[in-house]
Amino acid sequence: MKITFKIILVILVLLAISSGITKVLLMPQEVEFFGAYGFSNAMLIMFGCMQVFGGVLMVFFKTRLYGAIIVAITFLFSLVVLLLASSIVPAVITIVATVSLILIAKQSKYA
Repeated sequence: MKITFKIILVILVLLAISSGITKVLLMPQEVEFFGAYGFSNAMLIMFGCMQVFGGVLMVFFKTRLYGAIIVAITFLFSLVVLLLASSIVPAVITIVATVSLILIAKQSKYA
């Protein structure tokens, strides 16, 4: 079970950091997609920074709870935008990732 937890943790950390980096770098797809829902470039950069910061916090045991909460919140915002855009498959993946983050946060809180 510990190996599965660590694999999921690594996947979520990489997902958070890579997702954040694409926003910080203002990748055209991200700018176009989020811009259609009112995100300015500055907002997108801040949003990406939060995801990267949360992903980095999740690496360390003492800050994992806070990192998981930060990333879960950003993923929930992304989920709302995905649902508004009727992007069902990415929305389902985001829901799974967010539930996994909540489970990691709970496990980190009680460990």
